Amino acid sequence: MTASTTAAAAAYRGSHTADRSPEELREIVSHMGAELELAPAEHIIEWAVATFGERFCITSSMGDAVLAHLASKVSPGIDVVFLDTGYHFAETIGTADAVKHTLPVNLITITPTQSVADQDAEYGPELYKRDPDLCCKLRKVQPLATSLDGYDAWATGLRRAETHNRVIAPVVGWDARKGKVKVSPIARWSDEQVEKYIEDNGVLVNPLVYDGYPSIGCWPCTSRVAPGDDPRSGRWAGQNKTECGIHI
Repeated sequence: MTASTTAAAAAYRGSHTADRSPEELREIVSHMGAELELAPAEHIIEWAVATFGERFCITSSMGDAVLAHLASKVSPGIDVVFLDTGYHFAETIGTADAVKHTLPVNLITITPTQSVADQDAEYGPELYKRDPDLCCKLRKVQPLATSLDGYDAWATGLRRAETHNRVIAPVVGWDARKGKVKVSPIARWSDEQVEKYIEDNGVLVNPLVYDGYPSIGCWPCTSRVAPGDDPRSGRWAGQNKTECGIHI
């Protein structure tokens, strides 16, 4: 980190276990968001760890382990939150298991309140076909929000190159719905930068990526993408939906 960034982190650090008010967290964003906009991903994670300590975590959907790998170099033992929706491909679960056993991170697997069977009993089978927004809310949005209760800030692998809906994603921003600081260390990375980091560091990648699934979600709502097509066109194909709701 730069000297000014280090000093700012020290000024805001305080207790790693004490709750900060939303006002305090928003102030951190307003002071540091612009300064960190062009910082390297490692420096952004360093700042977040220095500022929030144990109240900072990484989230991963296990399409690859790029963000987990970056964070583990900066802060070995860092919490990595993985949401098991109950609808994941076996390859995604396998990638999460591999991350747990090969990287120095604390993998925390969370699940929705209801099992798939319980959800089917209450809402009817295949809710993802009839009301995909509700299914995502029950199996993704609400469980993740609950799991972040113990944190002041969370990091995502969100990148602006992925879709036009993410073009304005800030490196450090305020997530009003969750009342958390949202950090996107690789927001500015291109597809080529991601590929180079994976190759240079031997980073784990979900094998489905090499089988025509450049964007991986739950198996009922994810399909293969033809070469040259929008990488996210395989998500909720044929429906008027492009995001699960976590990043909206």
